[in-house]
Amino acid sequence: MIWVAVSARLVLLVLLIIFILQNQNRVTVHYLGAAGELSLGMALFIAAVVGGILVAIAGAARILQLRSQGRHLPALPSAPPGPATTGQHESTSGP
Repeated sequence: MIWVAVSARLVLLVLLIIFILQNQNRVTVHYLGAAGELSLGMALFIAAVVGGILVAIAGAARILQLRSQGRHLPALPSAPPGPATTGQHESTSGP
């Protein structure tokens, strides 16, 4: 199974390299008043990586938030094993 995952990632890496090489047109990128010039493929790759990092940070923050909430919840009383009883038994009568 590991070989399948490694092979799939290598294929994706080759496709990514082909994408970057086919998009070598120089573009000017503006961000918060800064400007730079780089290839279109590299600009898109950087944008995708930064987007992935932002999603990972948001996911990690949410996991930490849920763990924190789980620690602060009071423990629920555990129910005794078996069917719940009220102390009264119903009598069954036959026909």
